[in-house]
Amino acid sequence: MSKLDRLGIEVSKLGFGCMRLPMKGDAIDREQALAMFDYAYQHGVNYYDTAWPYLGGTSEPFVGEALSRYPRDSFFLASKMPVWLVESEADFERIFEEQLVRLKTDHIDFYLLHALSKARFDKVLEQGLYDLCRKKQQEGKIRYIGFSYHDPAERFPAIVDRYPWDFAQIQYNYIDPHLLGADQLYQTLESRGIPCVVMEPVRGGFLSTLPEEFNAIFREYDPDRSPASWALKWVASHSNVKVTLSGMSSMEQMIDNIRTFEGDLTMTPAEEQVVDTVVRKILDVHTVPCTGCEYCMPCPFGVDIPEVFKAYNNFKLFRNADMTRAAYFERLKDGFRADSCKKCGKCMKACPQHIQIPDMLETAHREISEACLTK
Repeated sequence: MSKLDRLGIEVSKLGFGCMRLPMKGDAIDREQALAMFDYAYQHGVNYYDTAWPYLGGTSEPFVGEALSRYPRDSFFLASKMPVWLVESEADFERIFEEQLVRLKTDHIDFYLLHALSKARFDKVLEQGLYDLCRKKQQEGKIRYIGFSYHDPAERFPAIVDRYPWDFAQIQYNYIDPHLLGADQLYQTLESRGIPCVVMEPVRGGFLSTLPEEFNAIFREYDPDRSPASWALKWVASHSNVKVTLSGMSSMEQMIDNIRTFEGDLTMTPAEEQVVDTVVRKILDVHTVPCTGCEYCMPCPFGVDIPEVFKAYNNFKLFRNADMTRAAYFERLKDGFRADSCKKCGKCMKACPQHIQIPDMLETAHREISEACLTK
């Protein structure tokens, strides 16, 4: 368990992230998902995280149904306000009250302003969304107010220091300090005494499905531990990480993750060296030096340049064709992919990394297509 002295509560170090529940076609696999909730609850998991858009809007109602089988004071429920849908106080009220109905509860313990970036935080300020959350807190409908963050590290302190947040949620794993400056996010929260909740500890599954040459390094040290367990332990070993969210989609993943958190979560020097070795080998792979700053955006022809390079870099680093296909050909819709580039050059003038963007977009589209569409 993690003590949140600032809030006077204890939460489980492992949190059940409900964005990747098991599916049957387009619907949640109810039997398997309910069994996973029971297993998690019976093994001490008391933090459950969902959000308005997860699983096409079906996650919140299912989480509400699953958790309604347990005493309300025996778990903590986290959900999020979809900032991008709020244009007025009435929108905020409508969405929040609908969330209470979906979740079958009269309050949400950990409530986040969802996926903040600079543009979305500007909207938070314009719409007074923090103050609206404070009002709900005073009414007893929210216990703790926080936010989740999706933007470059240099913009993080301005959001952290604007309000007296009860907690914050960041993406953190053993590779992102080198790719996204994630250590800066963690250290900012730690220096201010703000409890940290971590999402994407296995980077959307990439760190659990590493190429064999990387897995072999872990296996040589301990043949009985999964790649995911290494990633989770690395995150959980940080003292200010109070909850590590894992988006589990099978009972096997649930059992493996709980086994990890039932063990010693302190990284030994030898274990840290193993992780460092894997990180160095991953970083030896040539990728596009895109930081996701979005100075190149908007593209006049609609290309989502940062997302294209994110998909391409993940493909180069982790060589997972299935995940790359989903990231590039499914989540990026027609018109947003690299093949819409007209090589106008506007993006290159704005890029602080001086990336030859049109050429790299062409390369990314060709290599991803060859790997993902020829099988």
